[in-house]
Amino acid sequence: METITEKTTRILGLLIPQGDTDSKVRKIIVDDLKRKLTEFQLIDHRFQKKYGMTLDEFEKRNVIKEKDFSFEVESDYHEWDSAIDAIKTLKTYLEDLIKEG
Repeated sequence: METITEKTTRILGLLIPQGDTDSKVRKIIVDDLKRKLTEFQLIDHRFQKKYGMTLDEFEKRNVIKEKDFSFEVESDYHEWDSAIDAIKTLKTYLEDLIKEG
């Protein structure tokens, strides 16, 4: 395991005065995960609004076939599916970090 330099520790202490180094780093990671989660949730929301359905409904209706395999729809699907996967993963990471904290 690598160590945190003195300079980094000092700056960390200025940014987050309370707690030990682990809890400070954990707070920064949690905040960053929340920011990324919000970004992916916005992508999900954008596609739900665009197609008027959730990704599950999109897949069940086979919208890609319905739209004759258009490049835009397939591209949207891949971005949307990746966003949903990221949301699930980030939520798991957040739960694990918050439980341990």
